[in-house]
Amino acid sequence: PVTKGHTLVIPKRHVSEFFDLYSPERNCAHSLLDVQRALIRKEDESVTGFNIGVNLGKDAGQTVFHMHMHLIPRRKGDVDNPKGGVRGVIPSQQDYSPME
Repeated sequence: PVTKGHTLVIPKRHVSEFFDLYSPERNCAHSLLDVQRALIRKEDESVTGFNIGVNLGKDAGQTVFHMHMHLIPRRKGDVDNPKGGVRGVIPSQQDYSPME
């Protein structure tokens, strides 16, 4: 787990990636994210945010080719500068602050 409470949502039917899911499966996955988010927030008041991640394809970092979604709880101060969030997977693109 990346953080305490990190959760994977995994469909029963084997598909390689998110876009291979049928609409009802996508809806179910989103519902599970909602349920798990509520449980995490109820159990841990230090959680102040979340990242949701899905890696699609080898070049995006996918290493397990059975679709799964990451729900990653975040806490204030867990990194020095969280600005850019998931953009941080490409470090040179993480900071998109206007030029000063």
